[in-house]
Amino acid sequence: VPLKLIRRRGHLGLLSALCLLVFACLLAGLFIDYIESWITSLGMSGVVGAHGVVLPQSIPPTRPEEYLLMPSPLVCQRAKPYLITLVTSAPANQKARQAIRDTWGGEVQVRGHRVITLFMVGQPSDPVLASELVEESKERGDLVQGRFLDSYANLTLKTLSMLAWARRFCPQARFLAKVDDDVMINPSALLHYLTLYGVAPESEPTDLYLGRVHVRVAPERNPASKHFLSEVAFRGATFPDYCSGTAYVLSRPAVLKLSLAAAAMPLPKPLPPEDVFVGMCAQAVGIGPTHSPFFSGGPSLPYSRCCYQAMVSVHHTQPEEMLRYWADMHSTAPCSWLRVRTSFGFCKVRTFLRVLLGFAS
Repeated sequence: VPLKLIRRRGHLGLLSALCLLVFACLLAGLFIDYIESWITSLGMSGVVGAHGVVLPQSIPPTRPEEYLLMPSPLVCQRAKPYLITLVTSAPANQKARQAIRDTWGGEVQVRGHRVITLFMVGQPSDPVLASELVEESKERGDLVQGRFLDSYANLTLKTLSMLAWARRFCPQARFLAKVDDDVMINPSALLHYLTLYGVAPESEPTDLYLGRVHVRVAPERNPASKHFLSEVAFRGATFPDYCSGTAYVLSRPAVLKLSLAAAAMPLPKPLPPEDVFVGMCAQAVGIGPTHSPFFSGGPSLPYSRCCYQAMVSVHHTQPEEMLRYWADMHSTAPCSWLRVRTSFGFCKVRTFLRVLLGFAS
């Protein structure tokens, strides 16, 4: 009898342990965003401050002639936007731009705030494509084209041109979002996030540099890599912490300070990756990046309606997928808080396992 009692107690103890483990996993899934933010904060360097960069007292004026194509100068003056999103796009990516216009980029009023979406492009080497951009600009009125060759090597110039345009022609915007054209944004989730984390609509925003933070990334020293960066261009062993260039948000004061830093910093050749350069400018003016688990950066996030309702940005989204996902997300009533939390946690775990097993794109 004592032996049976011992076995029974052992089974009960094992069952209790399993129940406790399942409960802990469910609890972790519900609050995985807090866990991710905490883990990321542990890896962040925390070194913020000027590093030999003397900031100018003023920025060289941005002139309209620096841009080949622009929307109406009144685009930001008629109704002061709360958020302006500038989508960096390759000239040939017409389908991606149209998918954005037909989905999240078509939103003009979100949570009672005015939002605007424009596209930032460079000069194509193909004259036919250049003519098509002119026609697209006439028809849509939402293209900003800088005077530089549109290429992977010039992505940093594209971002600098974007910052200069926003500072000169849309200073009314309280926030600027920089987004790639293969990213789906949820404007409602973004504005909810900004309000939730203390950015009150009636107050002037402080320095904010928000996105998916990459920490302690080492420069690529292999000359054969497209990400190659020589020690002359960047001497450090690791880059300053920076937000993934797929999508990040800057407050109005941060846009001004980053523009000052960019005007003061020399541009090495080859240029650093655009998101790294923005991180370098942010460090130079004492702005630390803020990590958000609701921005997806590297691997693709498996689609789930309730999960995507929580996400601010989702990377690796093809035009057809963007149209389908957006329609599905808005086909029924929003998911409940519990469904959103559990679905979000499940998405994150699935993505982590895919990365771990080497299946992530």
